[in-house]
Amino acid sequence: MKKKLLLFIASAFSCFAFSQTTDLCYPENLSCEYLTNPLGMDSPNPRLSWMIKDGRQGSLQTAYRIVVGSDSIQVLNGKADCWDSQKINSDRILTSYEGKKLSPFTPYYWKVMVWDKDGEMSSSKISSFETGMMGMHNWQGTWISDGQDINHKPAPYFRKTFDTKSPIKSIKSAKAYIAVAGLYELFINGSKIGNHRLDPMYTRFDRRNLYVTYDVTTQLQEGKNAIGVILGNGWYNHQSHAVWDFDRAPWRNRPAFCMDLRITYIDGSTQTIVSERDWKTDAGPIVFNSIYTAEHYDARLEQKGWNTASFDDAKWKGVYYRAVPSQNVVSQQMQPIRNVETIVPQSIKKMNDTTYVFDLGRNIAGVSQLKASGERGTIVRIKHGERLYTNGHNDGHVDLSNIDVYHRPKDNTDVFQTDVLILSGEDQDEFMPKFNYKGFRYVEVISSKPIDLNINSLTGFFMHSDVASKGEIKTSNTLVNKLWRATNNAYLSNLFGFPTDCPQREKNGWTGDGHFAIETGLYNFDGITIYEKWLADHRDEQQPNGVLPDIIPTGGWGYGTANGVDWTSTIAIIPWEIYMFYGDSKLLSDCYDNIKSYVNYIDRTSPSGLTAWGRGDWVPVKTESSLELTSSIYFYVDASILAKAAKLFGKADDYKHYAELADKIKDAINAKYLNKETGIYANGSQTELSVPLQWGIVPDGYKAKVAQSLAKKVEEAGFHLDVGVLGAKAILNALSENGYAETAYKVAAQDTYPSWGWWIANGATTLLENWDLDAKRDISDNHMMFGEVGGWFFKGLGGIKPDPQKPGFKHIVLRPNFVSGLNQFEATHNSPYGEIVSAWSRKKNTITYSLEIPANSSATFYLPEDAEAQGALKSQRVIELSAGKHILKLNQKGKP
Repeated sequence: MKKKLLLFIASAFSCFAFSQTTDLCYPENLSCEYLTNPLGMDSPNPRLSWMIKDGRQGSLQTAYRIVVGSDSIQVLNGKADCWDSQKINSDRILTSYEGKKLSPFTPYYWKVMVWDKDGEMSSSKISSFETGMMGMHNWQGTWISDGQDINHKPAPYFRKTFDTKSPIKSIKSAKAYIAVAGLYELFINGSKIGNHRLDPMYTRFDRRNLYVTYDVTTQLQEGKNAIGVILGNGWYNHQSHAVWDFDRAPWRNRPAFCMDLRITYIDGSTQTIVSERDWKTDAGPIVFNSIYTAEHYDARLEQKGWNTASFDDAKWKGVYYRAVPSQNVVSQQMQPIRNVETIVPQSIKKMNDTTYVFDLGRNIAGVSQLKASGERGTIVRIKHGERLYTNGHNDGHVDLSNIDVYHRPKDNTDVFQTDVLILSGEDQDEFMPKFNYKGFRYVEVISSKPIDLNINSLTGFFMHSDVASKGEIKTSNTLVNKLWRATNNAYLSNLFGFPTDCPQREKNGWTGDGHFAIETGLYNFDGITIYEKWLADHRDEQQPNGVLPDIIPTGGWGYGTANGVDWTSTIAIIPWEIYMFYGDSKLLSDCYDNIKSYVNYIDRTSPSGLTAWGRGDWVPVKTESSLELTSSIYFYVDASILAKAAKLFGKADDYKHYAELADKIKDAINAKYLNKETGIYANGSQTELSVPLQWGIVPDGYKAKVAQSLAKKVEEAGFHLDVGVLGAKAILNALSENGYAETAYKVAAQDTYPSWGWWIANGATTLLENWDLDAKRDISDNHMMFGEVGGWFFKGLGGIKPDPQKPGFKHIVLRPNFVSGLNQFEATHNSPYGEIVSAWSRKKNTITYSLEIPANSSATFYLPEDAEAQGALKSQRVIELSAGKHILKLNQKGKP
């Protein structure tokens, strides 16, 4: 018998304890293209959004007005010379600019006024955005390089001096625009500009290049100024060899760049300093750099002050013109990669006078910084790995054998994840790679001659796309808390301008890994700018027939026989999830024709509705699942998303066609694979039962039977997993959404093999690639492909879900599960409307359920099957909630 939950009612009319406040309604968190006061905008109709701050119960925006102008004072006073939307009776918090044509290189100011539920108006503070090139025709600089070939190893350094045409006090602003094929660091008058790392982001370089904009007004000085640029290879000129054929990319060339430094004076005149043949170039201390393996730095070759105006560059050489890499150079509008977190080693072990091993205490993606001094010419090798040898003569040394398996070095100079520092012999040398990152926990420092290091000699930096945190899970189960944190660490370790599989062995944008983890990513982080860039990469890579590679971007690898729907459904699933989480259909619209081309290709090649095109349930515990079943289900998912998108965009003929196609696929799957007598799909593996349930394949009349079969299968396994990546995505949702939340929780919180918790119990601080800790292949210790569990905590326990009819959490669906084994639980998600909280605590037989619904939003609370209200709400199974804080008291009696 299931638990009986009795809802105590505060009064005959309400079961909620409201917190009353006198907060007024006002708009905040203004953003343009999901960025705060961005520079270099290229969009002619940028998206503008805001959030309502209003602590009153039932708070609501009833109207808004946006003013945009070129004069901040005028905008402050509610006047606009570019766009005045006038008062619009609407509760929407996202719109697009619809005013006069925007001019390039122009700052614009805007604010929003909103009317609350009582008709009272309030105004936001002033926000801004500034346009960039807005077209390739506005570039004045040319593409230049140092004239070396693709095999030349030292990184090129460039410099130019210039004088401002007027005194420094007459400068109003100065903006630097730099586009690079490869990677770069930019300096003005000796100072590094910005704190970005590994800019610009990786794209299909022969089809799209990105430029970055900086405000450098304060970096200019009176008299002579100097610009310095260092170029790195990145993914553009991949000199390391691996099985992925990075070195054979069709765009491969020596790194090059184009730059405009545009100075605007108070009198309105401008001066542009451009990349041209009057620049000079030379080599420097970076003697080798590979995004994939490592960086080598010879401190003896440093040229002090090379990026300052007083430096003597008489021995530097001239530069060479280069053709633009593509005809599509656009602004990089996304959260950049940064050194986000500084990590101090937990321990240091001195192996001998020339070898030290540092332990950061956790697995990360990023770099280390070493400070060392010693005899001139001493070679210091800095090896990064996830594991240590545990026996034999290498005991305690860094072990790379789990992550270097796909590296194919041409010689012994390019050692995997091993930086090289050659000491200058002058005071202390300090080295941190500029154009590389790694996945590691341990750092082994090996020198050719004795050096003296201590625990302060090395620092770790956790690098990733610097996306804001949007979610948090707190529970009474320590293992669950650690698992949530490990999932987030793995997610961030694999976010470098696009989602990757692992930060060490491959660094590839595997499509499957990307969409398996999409909900986990969006519940926890503000990732829309990263995903919009990555889906643009998809559009660049897609073949004319609709086919996509299974790693994106790619230099050519990934168009094989297995790049099928279970992986490359990213083209449909991610735009749809962005729409669900943000209420923004732009990405879905941008990808509509690509989804259509993709679905049409599968339809042409699989007219029966069934397809075996895909990789299948990758890295299962032990049981293999039907490839045709799982691939056909993802074909259904794509066709369904396409039909829903067609309906959303008013494409009636497409809607009819693809809705019918989805039904055809669903019927074909059920006709072949569903045993209606037993409630079993195919051979009844955990994956074969959970994937149809997760994706809505199971006919309504058979869901209970199939869910029961799945729950029985899981119970027979001792609440352990027997799935690969497709089953890991589906199993928890399939159980919790079909009456078996208790079973799902026992699986999620399991701490013995095979399970997520088994990793945590064995000290993992990120997610792993293999359930088996003793596996011999597929053994990265920082992988995201099993990461759905992090999203499930929000859905399956907190019950927080977007409503497809009012996406972006305009309306929230709440289906919490008060499972045994947890006495306290809290899920928080910062939605486009504000913070959503779903929290509950258990004390003896009483559960207190606390909810917070953000202003201008609403929610529907669905009581679990084992919940029952008393009094005036006794007959209600569904309770509507307005914005505000709510507390529900539930009595729990009985046990399953």
